[in-house]
Amino acid sequence: MNDCKDPVFEPVSLERQDQYLERFARCPQKASDYSFINIWGWAEEYGLQWHFGDTHVWLRQTRPHVVHWAPVGPWDEVDWSRCPVIGHCGAFTRVPEALALSWQRALGPRVELTEARGHWDYLYSVPELTALAGNRFHKKKNLLNQFLRTYDHHYHTMTPDCVEAALQMQMDWFRWRDAESRELLAAENNAIRRVLQSWDSLRGVFGGVIEIDDQRAAYTVAEHLCERTVVIHFEKAHTRYKGIYQAINQMFLDHEAGGYELVNREQDLGDPGLRKAKESYNPVDYLKKFEVTVHPAQ
Repeated sequence: MNDCKDPVFEPVSLERQDQYLERFARCPQKASDYSFINIWGWAEEYGLQWHFGDTHVWLRQTRPHVVHWAPVGPWDEVDWSRCPVIGHCGAFTRVPEALALSWQRALGPRVELTEARGHWDYLYSVPELTALAGNRFHKKKNLLNQFLRTYDHHYHTMTPDCVEAALQMQMDWFRWRDAESRELLAAENNAIRRVLQSWDSLRGVFGGVIEIDDQRAAYTVAEHLCERTVVIHFEKAHTRYKGIYQAINQMFLDHEAGGYELVNREQDLGDPGLRKAKESYNPVDYLKKFEVTVHPAQ
């Protein structure tokens, strides 16, 4: 593996999307952080850059400080004990469990792992979140049924011709929430804007929209992550419609995700309220991630 000891990084770009996806397809464990749409959306906020080596793509964020992400590519085909890049990078964040353990086996005491609970991906059963059957989903099903009874609504697939309306709804939603927590939501708003404005150029992106009285009331932006998993990146709704978040969640999966076993709903970033909300949908598993420090060889 000759990815060079001192890799040269360049800004993430749409032009190399296909090259990146080829490497990503060969990753044994696909975390939401490393989907191209997530990287593209958050590229400005984190100052994301990449380096294309012989076999892997090396990623780093430069804001608020420089830290490396996990390399993207065929992890199982590498002798990590001979990799010249790891020691050069030193510290890594958002490292999926399979790679973190592989590094630990290969490098032994040089590798220090710290569980990054706030970055764990939440995984759910698509059939379960579509049916919402049983006592575990009783409250969700009740809210969905209230929504269905109360509002004259229409669900449809998000197509390129309705992306502009979704973008306008997002701007309206952000202005409404702006007074509550501008700093927390501004970065996400910018990531959503980047994705929606690049919709026609992004591979694997799809979504759904709910309209009430001919107005956009909710939308979902998702991406094909792998053969059995879809990842939901953004899900926004006007909360004046009771049960609308339960509705867009269920309707999107019912209409668009029937071919998938799992839905990845990303991380909670350590936020107690977000963690409670994600746990309330009864995850079937987590994709664990670690902060990793690789100490120099003695």
